Amino acid sequence: MQHEDVRRAAEHISVARIEGTRMSALPESVRPQSEADAYRVQAELHNIMAANQRGQVVGYKIGCTTPVMQEFLGIRNPCAGALYRPALHFREAMLKHGEYLHPGVEAEVAVYLGSDISAREASNGRHDRDSVGGAVQAVFAAIEIVDDRWEDYTAIGTPSLIADDFFGAGCVLGEPVASWRELDLGHLEGEMRVNGKVAGTGSTGDILGHPLEALAWLANLVTSRGESLRRGQIVMLGSVVQTNWVERMDEVEVEIEGLGKVTAWFG
Repeated sequence: MQHEDVRRAAEHISVARIEGTRMSALPESVRPQSEADAYRVQAELHNIMAANQRGQVVGYKIGCTTPVMQEFLGIRNPCAGALYRPALHFREAMLKHGEYLHPGVEAEVAVYLGSDISAREASNGRHDRDSVGGAVQAVFAAIEIVDDRWEDYTAIGTPSLIADDFFGAGCVLGEPVASWRELDLGHLEGEMRVNGKVAGTGSTGDILGHPLEALAWLANLVTSRGESLRRGQIVMLGSVVQTNWVERMDEVEVEIEGLGKVTAWFG
């Protein structure tokens, strides 16, 4: 894609995001056809959103890192989007259902980075879970908030979904667990409850075999663009349950073994 096409695609998405309107397919003339072009559009979208006082990017979300989510969306590889500062919540969050178009929730593991992750920390030019693990200062149980902003996301194609931050709409983080190395992070059981009823269960091992494999995937994606993951960023590593779409007045609880519980209400 030419730079002007990247800009026009990002502007198309930003208008819909700012006005809170559903999107049909991006105009064919500016529709990204590859994931590489999609991430270029996404980066331009971040610039536009920041310029319009919609918040700075404070981290990333990674989607499609578990079989249940890959099956649900029909996408077989991870995809990344941004976390914006105004959409970052903690422990027990009261959220306005009407601020979303079609909100959903996912049960996630998230990490806080205590140091940068750049290309120079990679082993033989590629990051793995060992090379990124040293940067993780704390781990959280988390609720990811997603929003289906498309008229029919199943007909859109993966590059356009990536360009729009891959459904990302925010997160609620539980208590930070600094002693996470004492846990078997790849074998923790997780559960989501909606209005007190179990809505899904899974294991952290479903996240690419180990949650830090997802962080390594993201580090490789970011460093391939000549950038780094930065100290202080939050990264959502993937959902252990299928997305649950929520209604007004729903209460959502996510609990991950050893990481605690986090709650969100949609008023």
